[in-house]
Amino acid sequence: MQNNANALNWFEIPASDIHRAKSFYENIFGIDMGDTTEMMGMHMAFFPAFDGKVSGGLVQSETHKPSQEGSLVYLNANESGMDNILERIPSAGGQVSMPKTHISPEIGYMAFFIDSEGNKVALHSQD
Repeated sequence: MQNNANALNWFEIPASDIHRAKSFYENIFGIDMGDTTEMMGMHMAFFPAFDGKVSGGLVQSETHKPSQEGSLVYLNANESGMDNILERIPSAGGQVSMPKTHISPEIGYMAFFIDSEGNKVALHSQD
């Protein structure tokens, strides 16, 4: 691995309904994901990337199936505040499956939720 290389280059969260999923994530994070796009038969919406950091998107295609099993993506909750995000999840169409939980003073906090598409997704924050 190169110096300063990230272990994560990109992530994709599967969606059954790209517009519903986009609305869910825009609502809970208070962000604008821009217009959806189509690429190689996939409908996509992208999370904002800041300062060239790793980002990802929502993807609707025949090969992207929402699931509560498999890999778990931890989204950064520092900017919006984990408590704020967790409060918005039910009204946006999701469910908190593990409340904000302290990991350690050095690592911070984590929480799990089920998004509008049925994916299990995690949050991480320092406070």
